[in-house]
Amino acid sequence: MTKQETADLAIKELEKLYPDIDCTLTYQKPYELMFAARLAAQCTDARVNIVTKTLFVKYPDLQSFANADIEELEQIIKPCGFYHTKAKSLKEMARQIIDDFGGELPDNMDDLLKLHGIGRKTANLVMGDIYRKPAVVTDTHCIRITGRLGLTENKEPSKVEKDLRGLLPPEISSHFCHQTVQFGRDICKARNPKCTECTLNYFCKYYSDMQKRS
Repeated sequence: MTKQETADLAIKELEKLYPDIDCTLTYQKPYELMFAARLAAQCTDARVNIVTKTLFVKYPDLQSFANADIEELEQIIKPCGFYHTKAKSLKEMARQIIDDFGGELPDNMDDLLKLHGIGRKTANLVMGDIYRKPAVVTDTHCIRITGRLGLTENKEPSKVEKDLRGLLPPEISSHFCHQTVQFGRDICKARNPKCTECTLNYFCKYYSDMQKRS
């Protein structure tokens, strides 16, 4: 089976499981998604959503973030971990969006990557969820699952992204990545994946290899 055939089957099966899946981070304004994603680095989305419920009330717009007292900001986001670095990022991103982009969140990869603390994963999330442009969000679940399926031999996010862009229809690429996140939480866990219950096991390289070894 070719990688393209495997990708096509994965798209079909994940769509059956999660037809209406969306990003699990809570936000109302475009920049809030980016800020929440920055806080989610090495932190669960569930915890970030608890923190941002307070955070986005305390700082209701970009200017309030740019003017925020750094120590107060740190205390609010402390439960997310790495709060010194993340607080600095939120303040700096707010200032950059105001000063460099007229208060509007950029809609292209090059400009998004200019923002403090933003890498390709978060930039792709913004591109896909806010601007509905083709995007491949290679988080840990996506990398693990596409690797197990045999769609990529790479572990580095940018290389996995490149591999998947060659296999996924652009219009569903962002949706597919959200599906892999939920699938990774429910079935294809990092430890003790539920392979015998998995509806993708009939074309999964990881499961096939495991069967051969047993």
